[in-house]
Amino acid sequence: MSATVESVIVAIDGPAGTGKSSTSKAVAAALGLSYLDTGAQYRAITWWMITNGVDVADPSAIATAADKPAIVSGTDPADPTITVDGVDASGPIRTPEVSAKVSAVSAVPEVRTAITDLQRTIAASAVMGIVVEGRDIGTTVLPDADLKIFLTASPEARAARRSGELKGADLAATKEALIKRDAADSSRKTSPLAKADDAIEVDTTELTLQQVIDRVIALVETKRAAR
Repeated sequence: MSATVESVIVAIDGPAGTGKSSTSKAVAAALGLSYLDTGAQYRAITWWMITNGVDVADPSAIATAADKPAIVSGTDPADPTITVDGVDASGPIRTPEVSAKVSAVSAVPEVRTAITDLQRTIAASAVMGIVVEGRDIGTTVLPDADLKIFLTASPEARAARRSGELKGADLAATKEALIKRDAADSSRKTSPLAKADDAIEVDTTELTLQQVIDRVIALVETKRAAR
């Protein structure tokens, strides 16, 4: 991309299994933008809590430890690294144990404050612009983002995609876990999963990944052209 292209901040929200990560990374790479997986940051702090013996069933214990781990997120869409206290956490944060506990940890207000501050700092430092994906980016983290997109898909489609990612996980169990995660994320008091009023909704149920990527790129280019 030409260095004269105006910087753009793109917020992509939605529940798990809608294609957020794959879409966001591909769009960022195609448009020469930075990329941030905010979900990985919440997984990282959850992993840190578990490995450091913090009782993740105790909100007060979580709150007390919320500002202790040093989380560093790489923003290269081709290699989105994440470290915690200098340790590569990209593998450990994807374990079933972390997946099962991340909603409880991320619901604690002190955790959301710490991670939101980190996310805003990263977005502000992205010179060419950035694609930020998560669950509350357009509503809470970056309410002034240039473009807000909310990805959706049927529970069946999402479960099929996620079980494929998890290499043969039970489809029914995966669907149940996704629905449970949706309920937890949508009902939490602090920054719940929600579509921003000015977000463009894209239902990915019947779309291929490439079709979703192309649609989002077109939306970004249209936004840039209108500015």
